[in-house]
Amino acid sequence: MKLYEGVKIDAHAHIGEFGGWANVACDPDELLALMRLHNVERSCVFYWDNAMVHRAAVEHPRKITGIVWPDPRQRGARDLVHRALTDWHFKGVKLHPLIHAFLPNDEIVYPIMEEARKARVPVLIHSGHPPFSLPWSIGELAENFRDVTIVMLHMGHGHGVYIQAALSVAKRYDNVYLETSGMPMHTKIKEAVEVIGEERVMYGSDVPFHDPGVEIARVCASGLSQAQLEKVFYANAKEVLRL
Repeated sequence: MKLYEGVKIDAHAHIGEFGGWANVACDPDELLALMRLHNVERSCVFYWDNAMVHRAAVEHPRKITGIVWPDPRQRGARDLVHRALTDWHFKGVKLHPLIHAFLPNDEIVYPIMEEARKARVPVLIHSGHPPFSLPWSIGELAENFRDVTIVMLHMGHGHGVYIQAALSVAKRYDNVYLETSGMPMHTKIKEAVEVIGEERVMYGSDVPFHDPGVEIARVCASGLSQAQLEKVFYANAKEVLRL
């Protein structure tokens, strides 16, 4: 296996501290060091302290792109999203149904989806864990917002049934894209490209939960051609996130 040496865009990265069971953290300097090591041109970054992400994006505008992460259950979530997308020039919305305990197609999500629609930015959604973040539920949201691009983070994550469901949902809804981080089956990355098209699969590292070297190697082991790797590692995220 030969590793891809071209420039990359990381569609899924974090700064901040994640305590408890995760016990991981990453500050902007550590993220930038990882980016230099792995030839990553730009990282799409989110954390529940959105002001922290905004500061990092202002300090490193050519390297860090902000993605707003609201809790749809909270008063002011829509205002936060609107401000981030308009005043802060963030490039997308992150939703984590598992952490914030809501179903993707719950009506509390709709105002946020409307903001994404108006700003013409993608919505990136954590997938792969019951009961709140299963691919089928994300598909329900995609059906109701066919003109909003939805990126299913982890493309089903670590469960084979959920990974296959992610592929099925993306095949059914052409507004659903798949992101590769944390998904252990390298063969499913190539299958995704074959099933839904090389333009709708993109690389992410999920730093600091996962090491970019491992995530890059998994994509490279999938058997994609060099042209397909260039799309997955760079061109697709650049297009979808308008970077």
